[in-house]
Amino acid sequence: MAKLDNSVDKSVDKSVEKTAEKMAEKTKTNKPVYSGNSIMVRPDGPLICKGEVNITLLNSEGEVILEDKEFALCRCGLSNSKPFCDGTHKKEGVQSPQNFNDEREEDITATEGTLTITVKTNAMYSIKGAMTIFSRDGLSKTTRTKAALCRCGHSEEKPFCDSSHKKCCFTAK
Repeated sequence: MAKLDNSVDKSVDKSVEKTAEKMAEKTKTNKPVYSGNSIMVRPDGPLICKGEVNITLLNSEGEVILEDKEFALCRCGLSNSKPFCDGTHKKEGVQSPQNFNDEREEDITATEGTLTITVKTNAMYSIKGAMTIFSRDGLSKTTRTKAALCRCGHSEEKPFCDSSHKKCCFTAK
């Protein structure tokens, strides 16, 4: 009988360990979700833009590139499909932080509407409309009605633009 109890104890221990491991994995993959327009900063990766209604992506001439509820924009400057992310950051081993500080946070509770992102030639993403910008791990979050986000990969204030595109001679339409 002692052998049976011992094996049951080991079985329970293994079951508890597996449950704990599954919960830890789930916690790692959980990411914050915000209503309205949001831009998630992925670690070492793109900007994931999401809206409850279509987000409008424009070129610098004001022409519509895309209208969609979700898409990924390159923030390393290396994509061959700019302004969209094509995964080049993985191949090149890009390391770009997801966490940030923002001293320009605004209250957007009374603000609704669409989000418009303009891809500036050889420069940043200029974004207008109520939005929540957040890190995938949820440790960084801000709300704004306008923002300039880096797309050259050289800003010291990522995900925000600090005009480093001028110094590094970034070129992209």
